[in-house]
Amino acid sequence: QFIMAHLTSFCVLLILWAIPSQMEAFPFVLSELSTRKNTCKAIPSTMTLCHGLGYNEMRLPNLLGHETIKETLQQANSWVPLLTKQCHLDTKKFLCSLFAPVCITDLEEAVYPCRSLCEAVRDGCAPVMAAFGFPWPQMFNCSRFPMGNGLCVPLAGSENKLPPTKEDRKTCIACQYNGDDVSAILDNFCRTEFALKMKVSDVSEQSGDLRVTPQSKSRAVYKHGGWSEEDLRRPVLWLAGGAECACEGLRDPSGDATFLVTGQKVDDRLVISLLWRWQKGQKEMKKMTRTLRKLQC
Repeated sequence: QFIMAHLTSFCVLLILWAIPSQMEAFPFVLSELSTRKNTCKAIPSTMTLCHGLGYNEMRLPNLLGHETIKETLQQANSWVPLLTKQCHLDTKKFLCSLFAPVCITDLEEAVYPCRSLCEAVRDGCAPVMAAFGFPWPQMFNCSRFPMGNGLCVPLAGSENKLPPTKEDRKTCIACQYNGDDVSAILDNFCRTEFALKMKVSDVSEQSGDLRVTPQSKSRAVYKHGGWSEEDLRRPVLWLAGGAECACEGLRDPSGDATFLVTGQKVDDRLVISLLWRWQKGQKEMKKMTRTLRKLQC
């Protein structure tokens, strides 16, 4: 049930991104909202995406043109899986500024997210979405939001924060799965184009990403989407944003660490979506790899 629920959420998310009418209509929504009569509605408890915002009432229609609570819930809740990826601290703030914008009785004009907020969330989350095959949606085109000279929802202040040291860096999203989290692989498995068990030959940084070269004897565990085992014999893999985060054992100079890696092709790159350090003798891991070989997606 857990696996099916998450697969359903991501499928719905993909469908929503693919709806052209909503994306193409977005400029119209921005220009026409000021002419519509808006009302303040209580943010429902079932709106998981926007719990704990610091305000209790939202404006309808919202900034994406949704006119009813029912429509808003249907659209907003499909974005909850993105929050679990923790790709940016302000992801919830940005999404909810559009789906559940604050309603101020004495203010007729809507309060939009600042462009800097949109750009920061986009830069943090777009690589994560791309790893799962999803582009940053046109309806979140940052150029359509105000520069920040007037009233808008700002990015959390970060001017005085020091850049993290290597010891303080957060764990890369693709590397956050522990040895007991078999469901995490099964949850996204059918959405990936490849999976392989490998040791690492070389790791280098390039434009904020990590370029990962497996040792020549890497063995394909799962093949999909036209990739042959020979294609995966010695590929070059990419960990999006990997230069700015930590991944246990990936930079091990001995090259002894073994990983199970899943991912897919994005713009002619094999992009890692999940990287799991293999523990020798781990029964669940062996059982899981047998399951992957037999799995029919």
